[in-house]
Amino acid sequence: MTAARITVNGTETPIAPAAPHATVLDFLRGRGLTGTKEGCAEGECGACSVLVARPGVDKPTDWVAVNSCLVPVAALDGQEVITSEGLATVDRPGTPPSLHPVQEEMAVRGGSQCGYCTPGFVCSMAAEYYRPGRRAHTDPTDSTGSTDAEHGPNGFDLHALSGNLCRCTGYRPIRDAAFAVGMPTDEDPLAQRREQSPPAPVATEYTRDDSTFLRKNTLAETLELLRERPDAVVVAGSTDWGVEVNIRSRRASCVLAVDRLPELRRLRVESDSIEIGAALTLTEIERRLDGSVPLLAELFPQFASRLIRNGATLGGNLGTGSPIGDAPPVLLALEASVVLADADGEREVPLAEYFTGYRQSVRRPGELIRAVRFPLPLSRVTAFHKIAKRRFDDISSVAVALALDIEDGIVRKARIGLGGVAATPIRALATEAVLEGEPWSAQTVENAARVLRGEGTPMDDHRASALYRSAMLGQSLRKLHARTTEAVSS
Repeated sequence: MTAARITVNGTETPIAPAAPHATVLDFLRGRGLTGTKEGCAEGECGACSVLVARPGVDKPTDWVAVNSCLVPVAALDGQEVITSEGLATVDRPGTPPSLHPVQEEMAVRGGSQCGYCTPGFVCSMAAEYYRPGRRAHTDPTDSTGSTDAEHGPNGFDLHALSGNLCRCTGYRPIRDAAFAVGMPTDEDPLAQRREQSPPAPVATEYTRDDSTFLRKNTLAETLELLRERPDAVVVAGSTDWGVEVNIRSRRASCVLAVDRLPELRRLRVESDSIEIGAALTLTEIERRLDGSVPLLAELFPQFASRLIRNGATLGGNLGTGSPIGDAPPVLLALEASVVLADADGEREVPLAEYFTGYRQSVRRPGELIRAVRFPLPLSRVTAFHKIAKRRFDDISSVAVALALDIEDGIVRKARIGLGGVAATPIRALATEAVLEGEPWSAQTVENAARVLRGEGTPMDDHRASALYRSAMLGQSLRKLHARTTEAVSS
């Protein structure tokens, strides 16, 4: 097995002597690339963002922005990384580098003051700059040329910056810079790089100081290893484990990466079901489904930030077993099941039966989540309501996902998933029973809303009181009814 190496700004360098738990952030700063900053060490501020070459959706390669403070450097063995320093180009030996277009716009439009957050903004902005699906447009009814406040006339999606925080400049000049960048030229080397395949995943066995980071080539090899080492910490995007390492100083004798396993990265749309691989990132799922599952389409923009969604996976969100994870309520409403695999085979478990207690599940030692599967056709009336203190990039106080089949004014089927109101994500079974078979009327909704307020065992904490959580449950059903009523009347 070859020594672990990583290509940074076009130069290949060994990962050693970094520890297996060392982050990409610490690795880069240790090599003098100090544009990459640590602001929060938990993936909320974006000061640490860098670009990574990943398999593309519309082109062979996408430049994807990730939080380098969360990703173990060993996880990027054989991969390519671009930092804010690497975005600038050297025209001739001995001459100063030329600013990248996004750096230029940030400079001339006053998007930087103290400069601490600027390199992170620049990297996130560059990922959107190179996004293949970005297209310039003009809305003749809008003098700004923008169809809404979150998309510029150049097709720039401000959600690309939802994980980046600035504490001194203010966001208007940063937005102005984002909306001013043009399209990459044909001579742009990073744009040209998108036409080539990304680096292939490599098997990794990186050991130092009695700690090992492992990546196998196949699912079968991975499951055999888990049989031998059921204590191994399984990671994909490390958006949860990275926080444990940074904030709680957690260390593991063996970390096993599954994010590049091809068997966990498939998305299949069949006549009667959709199966999503557990290691596909939320961004990849969002772009591949392209709005075809409306309930998931509502979830994605509210799930953390683009930087997190570029690494986070459904497998990881379910694997942690958090009662406030945003994905489980949606998947419960979709009647999803979890495909669990170990060295002896597979089994499928309904998600409603998967969670057994606080951060506990039916998953056995040696098992991992291979895929999430939910049936077709989809319910036509759906909604995802996330109640949180911030609109984006926040942990929910309450999450409610609703999926209803309404025919001739009668609720034929109701599925409601709840998060943040019990020790596990739950189905609102009592509320579903009150709705089914009844007319979709204000009276039915009021009756069901009273029942919904009593579902679960909400608690008081620093995010919300139990009383507030219960009130928001009932309100979510009223909100859906008001929306559907308005749609019919209009």
